[in-house]
Amino acid sequence: MTPPGSGWAPDTPDDRLVAAAQRGDRAALDALLRRHHDRILVLCRRLCRNRTDADDAAQDALIAIVRGLPRFDGDATFATWSYRVATNACLDELRRRGRRPLPVDASDTDDPHATGSTDPLRSPAGIGPEQAAVDTELRSELQRALAELPDEFRVPVVLRDVADLDYAEIAELLDLPPGTVRSRISRGRAKLALTLGMVAGGNQQDRADVRAEDAP
Repeated sequence: MTPPGSGWAPDTPDDRLVAAAQRGDRAALDALLRRHHDRILVLCRRLCRNRTDADDAAQDALIAIVRGLPRFDGDATFATWSYRVATNACLDELRRRGRRPLPVDASDTDDPHATGSTDPLRSPAGIGPEQAAVDTELRSELQRALAELPDEFRVPVVLRDVADLDYAEIAELLDLPPGTVRSRISRGRAKLALTLGMVAGGNQQDRADVRAEDAP
């Protein structure tokens, strides 16, 4: 066992860090928060659509994760649980604001420090400046299209295509039947395709990798 207060290897599994953090190891807790911070922030910025609201929600989520970690029982993965906490923080923030936030542009959502984020709206590293400019515009267009989606469609689409959760995880997170989740994701993607001017029913995918509906 790694002694409390000592460093942890970057590839230490989440479950080991969770167990150590629950025993009071602050270094393990810090490692967990650092590992998942960027993904949580990206998720909040996709769900809230307004940078200030998203940053507030992400901060609330991190606080809730620290406070709730002693009760985390490992039934879900830490990543899934942290996404659940972050999603609830975002929904709480939206309810507090009582408004639909304005969409944010690519410079707001694409945090240069979030290199480990699972986010199909991010350009891959190493591309040329011309392609980067095209991808930035496409991400901006997709972000605006996401901002226009009603919450009932945007939330499951973001959880599937940004957070990369599977249907069962999203159903558990949102307390919805899996069939409802699948339907809302399908309808949400169709609305995105319509907004982006894509051909309905065709095989075209938008350049930002919002995936086609998964096979059953």
